[in-house]
Amino acid sequence: MPHFKCQVRNADGKRVVSIIEADNPALAAKILSNQGFTPLTITKTNPRPDVIQQFNDWQSLRNISLNDRLLFCRQMHSLAKAGVPLTRALRSLIESTRNNSFAGALKDIVRRLEAGTALSLSMAYHPEIFNPLFINIINVGENSGELSRAFLQIGQYLQQEKDIQSRVKSALRYPSMVIIAIIIAMAIVNIYVIPAFKGVFDNAKAELPWQTKLLMNISDFTVHNWSYLLLGCIVLGVFGVKYINTPNGLLQWDKLLLKLPVLGSIVERSAMERFSRSLAMTLDAGVPLIQSLSIVSATIGNSYISAKLLKMRLGIEKGETVSRMAQNSRIFPPVVIQMLIVGEETGNVSSMLLEVADFYAAEVDADLKNLTSVIEPILLVVIGIMVLVLALGIFLPMWDLSSAIH
Repeated sequence: MPHFKCQVRNADGKRVVSIIEADNPALAAKILSNQGFTPLTITKTNPRPDVIQQFNDWQSLRNISLNDRLLFCRQMHSLAKAGVPLTRALRSLIESTRNNSFAGALKDIVRRLEAGTALSLSMAYHPEIFNPLFINIINVGENSGELSRAFLQIGQYLQQEKDIQSRVKSALRYPSMVIIAIIIAMAIVNIYVIPAFKGVFDNAKAELPWQTKLLMNISDFTVHNWSYLLLGCIVLGVFGVKYINTPNGLLQWDKLLLKLPVLGSIVERSAMERFSRSLAMTLDAGVPLIQSLSIVSATIGNSYISAKLLKMRLGIEKGETVSRMAQNSRIFPPVVIQMLIVGEETGNVSSMLLEVADFYAAEVDADLKNLTSVIEPILLVVIGIMVLVLALGIFLPMWDLSSAIH
């Protein structure tokens, strides 16, 4: 954002020089006037960039977590409910937040509010922090005069997101540690253990079985070409990330995630839980159904499911019911379709969507509880195969060699 060097006269009649950020000189003058200053001169300036500060801000932006947003919503709900003026509430949060980038965004929002911009529109200038769902709920809260309720709704939604993320991380922690341990063990065996046995076999000049020769060749290739293997993995990783960042690449990646055994159902049900809860929240806030579907489909975290939900929106625009389009999408089970039909018949779709969200949340919980019991046997089989390969390829020839010597 441009910086402006401003000469102003304060309430005591003294001249003061300050530098502020604004989109243009007119907005800068309006901000200064709202703060009680009389603008005298406003000139654009280019402050010398602080490289360290820019890096810190970039790092902070990467670290704006779900907890930061959740805490912000809770505090704003309490302050708005207590009747604290909006700019004053935001200034108090700026002083208390430890995230420099988040504080900078809040300062910019305060400046825009003082210039007469609505809160939701001010937040829209920071899409990296506030997504369309967040902004639209705040917009409805502003228009209805229930801003505290809007922050409460978003806070409850973010709390659900946090709970699901915590359960997923907890369920994946043990399998991840075991997989990392297996990879480290394979690396140690290839780099240190097998070469040590190779020296013994070479000195004995014994005829080795094909399993042992295969292990020796793999170990030799790994030891002598590890730098090329590492470089190849990095190049593949970079190209993979770039491809996933394209629309088609992201669509194919998200589609692949849904087909993964065990994890695929968790990804799908988590996305559907997020969709149902988000749609219920937007409808309950008074956002029209068509607009709600557009907003929610972009925030569920899976582009493949989002594409199907957008097709639902097109059908609803033509006059179809939510339940009919949900049935045609083939991503909802029959029990969910029946719940949506009941919601339409009773005129309470948002309540039924919350029931659907609770249904999916329970399914995700069940999947996560079974995750360890499902993955554990697979990991045991992998470990067993490793031991078997070592036994056949290394230890059996050693025993044969020992028997021949005796």
